[in-house]
Amino acid sequence: MTDCDGSYVFSTPLVGPYPESLPWEGWGAWPPGGGSRVAAPSPASCPRDLRGNPFQCDCRVLWLLQWIPTVNASVGTGACAGPTALAHMQLHHLDPKTFKCRAIELSWFQTIAESALGVEAFSYQGEPHIVLAQPFAGRCLILAWDYSLQRFRLEEELSAPSVVSCKPLVLGPRLFMLAARLWGGSQLWARPGPDLRLAPMQALAPRRLLRPNDAELLWLDGQPCFVVADASKAGSTTLLCRDGPGFYPRQSLHAWHRDTDAEALELDGRPHLLLASASQRPVLFHWFGGRFERRTDIPEAEDVYATHHFQAGGDVFLCLTRYIGDSMVMRWDGSMFRLLQQLPSRGAHVFQPLLIAKDQLAILGSDFAFSQVFRLEPDKGLLEPLQELGPPALVAPRAFAHLTMAGRRFLFAACFKGPTQIYQHHELDLSA
Repeated sequence: MTDCDGSYVFSTPLVGPYPESLPWEGWGAWPPGGGSRVAAPSPASCPRDLRGNPFQCDCRVLWLLQWIPTVNASVGTGACAGPTALAHMQLHHLDPKTFKCRAIELSWFQTIAESALGVEAFSYQGEPHIVLAQPFAGRCLILAWDYSLQRFRLEEELSAPSVVSCKPLVLGPRLFMLAARLWGGSQLWARPGPDLRLAPMQALAPRRLLRPNDAELLWLDGQPCFVVADASKAGSTTLLCRDGPGFYPRQSLHAWHRDTDAEALELDGRPHLLLASASQRPVLFHWFGGRFERRTDIPEAEDVYATHHFQAGGDVFLCLTRYIGDSMVMRWDGSMFRLLQQLPSRGAHVFQPLLIAKDQLAILGSDFAFSQVFRLEPDKGLLEPLQELGPPALVAPRAFAHLTMAGRRFLFAACFKGPTQIYQHHELDLSA
């Protein structure tokens, strides 16, 4: 390391003899006793004049833009040589806030061998958990974090042949698990306390839940309820609310429409329910007078398989999944949802938004191509491509969930024709 005059400064003696291969020329005079460690001079003791230098004004100069206002400098500091959009602009005219020097990446972390149709995150006794609906294995699989191995491990499983959805509900020390099943009847399991195991508690509406396809949890008038979308030709979506120790039918909705998905959301301060079906456009219901009443449908949204919503900047958005055609992003305008964006999605069964850290993401899973991750750009108000998930590639993804554990953020991808994959969310500083 050179000092300001070009000579090298050494901090501790070097035990001889010195190797003959050392390039003596240009090193200056050795200090008495030689030297072994090279001491870097302080920037304050070694000033550099940056005036007149051309700069590539990208993330590499962000530190300089943030440093300039902290010193008493009244002279110009140089101009940008690139990129083209900033050529010849003076550094002191640049706004550090306009530099996007933070990137994110989802990288593979762990594989859960069995396939799954659904995945849900929940917190029980202060610990994050994940539950997977595994129809081929015939179970709801609960995973917890292994602090010694630093990976996810099996905590408990409950028998649920032909399960399509495992929906958790935590009420204080009690844990409930709804297992919606295609055959054999849907069940409610319960764990009275943290030291006990889940056990069957109740058969849920055996004459109403004929072919469940989705289940969601919602709160109505301060009480927890489940809504189960029924895809049978003669079935109807059923609202189950807590009454005493169990959950019982409160209302039947949308009979004969073969519903494939239910989404609970809040609009204008009131609970709403959005049902997607194979026979008509998605229908929006609102909670009024102790029951759900039809409010409107979503125009120009035929053949929607599933719906998910998210909030950003005070607005409510919908992600509508379409297997054939383009999936859609819509925004609530106060009276109905209006089309905002379309994304090619042939073979998609899931288009799911997730808020991870401070990034609003949306993942479009496909049976025929790589699953795409999009990020909402606040300046544009649109979803922009971020990355593809993989390797390993997802095989027929059906649901996503995320949780934060020990300061690390994880994304779970439930796949119908392949193993469940777990990815870790990383933040990258491009200005470093």
